[in-house]
Amino acid sequence: MSEVSFVNVNKHYGDLQVIFDVSLTVNDGEFVVFVGPSGCGKSTLLRAIAGLEDITDGELRIGGRAVNDVPPSDREVAMVFQSYALYPHMSVKSNMDFGLKVNKVPQLEREKRIEEAAKILQLEDYLDRKPAQLSGGQRQRVAIGRAIVKQPRVFLFDEPLSNLDAALRVQMRVELDNLHKTLGTTMIYVTHDQVEAMTMGDRVAVFDAGCLQQVDTPQRLFERPVNTFVAGFIGSPSMNLIDSRIEPTDDGLAMTLAGERIALGRALEERFVDASTSVHRVTQIGLRPEDVVDPHLAGEERCLHGQVVLTELLGREQMVYLDLRDGTRAVARLHADHRLQTGEEIAIGVDPERLYLFQEDGRALTYR
Repeated sequence: MSEVSFVNVNKHYGDLQVIFDVSLTVNDGEFVVFVGPSGCGKSTLLRAIAGLEDITDGELRIGGRAVNDVPPSDREVAMVFQSYALYPHMSVKSNMDFGLKVNKVPQLEREKRIEEAAKILQLEDYLDRKPAQLSGGQRQRVAIGRAIVKQPRVFLFDEPLSNLDAALRVQMRVELDNLHKTLGTTMIYVTHDQVEAMTMGDRVAVFDAGCLQQVDTPQRLFERPVNTFVAGFIGSPSMNLIDSRIEPTDDGLAMTLAGERIALGRALEERFVDASTSVHRVTQIGLRPEDVVDPHLAGEERCLHGQVVLTELLGREQMVYLDLRDGTRAVARLHADHRLQTGEEIAIGVDPERLYLFQEDGRALTYR
């Protein structure tokens, strides 16, 4: 069993508290990504698992065993850092072998482990090279190989791809995903890049200011964020969050936002529990840029109007930044058949079935 559990974990540095009552279980063999902005506590939690940080309160368990007081060397975890941390004077093979030799693993066993790791990571032809003779991606694979040969129960990755260029990051994401499928070992991966989180994790844990905001599959995080922080953090570009007021009418619900009134009908009542009686608590709506619809299909009663401020051409699509009638800034992902120009007045359609509703405290209304 390689399950990792945090039970009401808190972390203080003197009077400064950086982790607040985190409870989370990473299941045996699962790939879980910790994501959040810089300073949210995700790396601190990862280092706590490795034993490089002590927790102030609560309990940390690996494989069902409390490890609060267990030294790092006895936790059976391996950590891959942001920096490659390779010995420059040693060959690839020697770098992978060093930790095994220190732990007095027999030579034949060391040779076998290195050979297996090199095969998995496609490093067989580079074992005699020094780190300076390798590309960034190859060096990162060596760092991962050094972790693999330890045969740990849990792999920990602390932003291992942030030093690589964009194309290489994509390639390494695929390689790490294949590595997880091959080894089947529990893996915990820390990143501030929500694209990495959404493409790699079986589940994603979203943190902010030392608090766990939500943990779920990438798809459910995207479709059912529990609050405005998760809604705004997950998705690229971010969800539009617009101050609004919703009220009942004879034909269902209507919404006032950005100086305009939008007819919603009864679509929200099908998406949210007790929407018709809870709408008085709604202070913001969420609209993802890709959920904007053709104004002709939406109808005039379901359109917002604004002036184009900036456009970004992305092949067949364009990102359009516009100021709505009350000055609220919004972004829409539109087809690039008609390239919009700065200053142009446009309408964007709103689909009530794709709206998100948030209360004054930032929490989402309960989804059905």
